[in-house]
Amino acid sequence: MSLVETETRGDAIWLWLNRPERHNALVPALVSDLRSALADASVAEPVALVLSGRGSSFSTGGDIGGFMDHAGSAEELHAYSEELVGSLHETILDLLAFPAPVLAAVNGPVTGGSAGLMLAADMVAMSETAFVQPYYSQVGFGPDGGWTALLPERIGTARALAIQYRNTRIGAADAVALGLAECRVPGADLAATIEGWVADFAKGFAQTHRATRQSVWDERRRNSVRGRLNQEKTRFLDLVSRQSTLDGMKEFTRKWA
Repeated sequence: MSLVETETRGDAIWLWLNRPERHNALVPALVSDLRSALADASVAEPVALVLSGRGSSFSTGGDIGGFMDHAGSAEELHAYSEELVGSLHETILDLLAFPAPVLAAVNGPVTGGSAGLMLAADMVAMSETAFVQPYYSQVGFGPDGGWTALLPERIGTARALAIQYRNTRIGAADAVALGLAECRVPGADLAATIEGWVADFAKGFAQTHRATRQSVWDERRRNSVRGRLNQEKTRFLDLVSRQSTLDGMKEFTRKWA
């Protein structure tokens, strides 16, 4: 079974995170499949790219079970974390460099580093039951996936810090109010909403949309994001193998088992 499914719907390419039994939690194989699917989609030159998740969640971030499976030694855990976080950050940069508009159909919870896949999208539609939440302070990880590299620019530094300090759950209505999403809709209407956007895009010149996106996310701006993502990774790796973080992972796993 592919961990990322590619589907062509009219003028758009949909990429589906496909690990529903684990709420599309991120592991290196899934992120690798996503990068490959993005590369293929870029060559196809769709009117738009759409990200979504199979099952009840968009994605719940790095799979804690994956970290625990590699916690036999600090070196092993460090290597696994570097692979996962580094690949996730490269995927976010791939999304920012994608030539066509990037849309996200957020069908359920978005937690941890998976928020970066939403933050890298140009337009986001959220189901009424979806939410975004960091959870880092509940485990002991450093933020990754753009929580410090992208979120402050979107909603302001003070708000971004407060959300992470307090582990605030951002529901769909609040996400719209903060500018993190365009709209919230019933889950049954999510795909139709996105397809309506794509139909509107197809009425205009795709070359204009591409030029607009490439100008907004030019190489200089992407390099600035890359530098901030590298800082996130450095701090994540500094914290991940500490005993307090290992204890936090165990407690988190026990609580949500």
